[in-house]
Amino acid sequence: MSTSPPRPGVVDRVLRRDSGIVLFCVLLIILSASWYTIAGIGMNMSAIDMTRMAGPIGEPMSMATETRWTPIYAVLIFLMWWVMMIAMMTPSAAPTVLLYTAIKRMGPDKLRASRLSLLFLTGYLVAWAVFSIIATGAQWAMESIGLSDGPMMTIHSKFFAGCVLIAAGVYQLSSLKTACLRHCRSPAQFLADHNRPGAYGAFCTGALHGAFCLGCCWALMLLLFVGGVMNLYWIVGIAVYVALEKLMPRVRWFVPFTGVALIVVGVWLIAIA
Repeated sequence: MSTSPPRPGVVDRVLRRDSGIVLFCVLLIILSASWYTIAGIGMNMSAIDMTRMAGPIGEPMSMATETRWTPIYAVLIFLMWWVMMIAMMTPSAAPTVLLYTAIKRMGPDKLRASRLSLLFLTGYLVAWAVFSIIATGAQWAMESIGLSDGPMMTIHSKFFAGCVLIAAGVYQLSSLKTACLRHCRSPAQFLADHNRPGAYGAFCTGALHGAFCLGCCWALMLLLFVGGVMNLYWIVGIAVYVALEKLMPRVRWFVPFTGVALIVVGVWLIAIA
């Protein structure tokens, strides 16, 4: 007894579910990472508590307790950074991930579009894991030489905080920032130039997109050391700004204006230090 092939309408409905599956996974990742960040899992205080206790730039509230950098603590700090980066960066990457899914649905990989899209997202997040390792090392180094308060995870020198702001502002005005931002602002062009076939290709394409995004935003993420690594106002503010950078390509003054503003505030902090 022969079986008839599935009706085209059924196949189309199954394929249309790919975008919904990917979008659901993206939202689940964002919500989970946001909850982890706010709850401050593994830390002595939640992000809400640390936000309430935050002081002015360069003058964090002093804590009686001290932090000891053990291997377990270092892993917790890395996870804190990585999960925070996932919560902050995945929303702005979502349009590219969904476009990648739509492209795969129209090609020879249409039956595994969801899996390839999740591999693409995995590659993107791995790029930010590399940044999180570097940020963890930077945090340890600053605490070791006394530039950062351990419990509050914040720079406690107005002069050094001003230097970080100036450095971030200068990078906003650099050609490297512009080049990386161009790739982030044009998902269609990026995928047309760098799309690769297969599962490994999906992962590598996502990692490359993450590298461009990292090149665009790494200096802004260092501002968390200035305002407080677990300060929700700074976390949300930087995340929103990063999204606006990518979603407003026609507002050409936005990025350089921010760069100049960061430099001005940095100079002012150094002047009053």
